[in-house]
Amino acid sequence: MSYTYLTTEALAARIHYEPTTIRSCLKDSVLFEGTHYIRPFGGRKILYIWENIERDMVVPSEDSLSIPMASGATCYVKN
Repeated sequence: MSYTYLTTEALAARIHYEPTTIRSCLKDSVLFEGTHYIRPFGGRKILYIWENIERDMVVPSEDSLSIPMASGATCYVKN
């Protein structure tokens, strides 16, 4: 299978987050090494795997509570 590898800046542009938010808040809390990103050749550079991130972005966490909103949207509240 072929993967699309993205830098932090390229991922930020795709998901409309700041690169610093990805580095400080998402990495290692919802984006995990080996699943969502790799360090090629054991280096410091990080490449994100777009297909795995896209797959997991739409899945609500198991410890969240789903609340339907009047507008038709759904709000997920962490327990």
